[in-house]
Amino acid sequence: MNKSLIDKYNISGPRYTSYPTVPYWNNETFSLNKWKESLMQSFKESNSKEGISLYIHLPFCESLCTFCGCNKRITKQHNVESPYINAVLKEWDLYLELFDEKPIIKELHLGGGTPTFFSPEHLKILINGILNRSVLADNYEFSFEGHPNNTTREHLQALFDVGFRRVSYGVQDYNETVQKAIHRIQPFENVKRATDMAREVGYTSVGHDIIFGLPFQTIEHVKSTILKTKALLPDRLAFYSYAHVPWIKGNGQRGFNDHDLPTPELKRKQYELGKQLLAEVGYHEIGMDHFALKTDSLFKSMENGDLHRNFMGYTASKTQAMIGLGVSSISDSWYGFAQNVKGLESYYNLIEDNIIPVYRGHILNEEDLVIRQHILNLMCRFKTSWTNDKLRFPELPDALIRLKEMEEDGLLKIEADSITVTAKGQPFVRNICMAFDLLLQRKQPDTQLFSMTV
Repeated sequence: MNKSLIDKYNISGPRYTSYPTVPYWNNETFSLNKWKESLMQSFKESNSKEGISLYIHLPFCESLCTFCGCNKRITKQHNVESPYINAVLKEWDLYLELFDEKPIIKELHLGGGTPTFFSPEHLKILINGILNRSVLADNYEFSFEGHPNNTTREHLQALFDVGFRRVSYGVQDYNETVQKAIHRIQPFENVKRATDMAREVGYTSVGHDIIFGLPFQTIEHVKSTILKTKALLPDRLAFYSYAHVPWIKGNGQRGFNDHDLPTPELKRKQYELGKQLLAEVGYHEIGMDHFALKTDSLFKSMENGDLHRNFMGYTASKTQAMIGLGVSSISDSWYGFAQNVKGLESYYNLIEDNIIPVYRGHILNEEDLVIRQHILNLMCRFKTSWTNDKLRFPELPDALIRLKEMEEDGLLKIEADSITVTAKGQPFVRNICMAFDLLLQRKQPDTQLFSMTV
């Protein structure tokens, strides 16, 4: 990786799980009623054709991981499980009141927090409560995030029994020094046991999440982690750049200093080495930060050209509507976004009052929809075009001017009605998307809002 390119393009920028990005949502023109209308419109257009996706946020963790920027509640008291599940099921009922037919669920994902904080029995109650009120699509996909230290065979079997076939385990790094810094101690043996158990139960896709750029992490640490990962050969991998955003309220990024983090140049070397080692055993890069074997649905989706990206990251199942349940969850109707309240007590109070617990969001205008499609194309297919007049927008010439220098640097190719990201440019796809981000261009932030792009 060219050091001058890293120096040049390592700037603060969004990961583009949405457009507009959350800091640029227009909350002044947003309302709960407008969100309901946008979701009902999307549901009518798409439920019978492709179904919907569900994301359920399970926020509880027994201990704090200091690399984590997610919304969580730290507790060892498991009496919190049942009240939370009851609230999520009631929230689901509030959404069902909006629809004139049963939702067809194509994709369901349990995230956190730590979903396996919950007992197998409670997880089964949650999923059956969702399924009793809906219909399953023929090609549905259920997945959950498992903690290697506390995911039991009983967890895996209980979720398998209600339709789960994919699990992803948070590995991060196997080095003990790094694990201590991020407060996530889990030896290789624990990950191996959890991976083997999932396959024995019958899961068809086991994923691992690995992070580079962590405090005290060296090239050798990344190499060792990848080599151990190769021994287990998970079906897919998320190989993320650590997003250092300590200024965001409530995240766990403390216990180390900025100078404990690898330099941008070292981070990029960590990524390039990991990518090389993964390619040697048959992993293929999927979009940004993801890798999969040819047998995995994520690779097949990329091959078929229907890879999708939303607040759950890359997904093989595209749906127009995605409903997020639980504290801090974000929903997406394609025409609008809505985020639930982040506080557990506020969430419970709104649910008790029969109010969908949304506290902010954004309704997309025509310009937003066009830019969203271009950014989605770039993130999922590394190319976009405007041969369709609907994808042209007045500021397109300005966006192409912003991209010209990137073309000169070999990061992309501009043609008459399209741009294509080169292999050299793929690590900088976030920077390329920023050229299309009209809201960011019109109002550059005064303070840092996003993690660094490299």
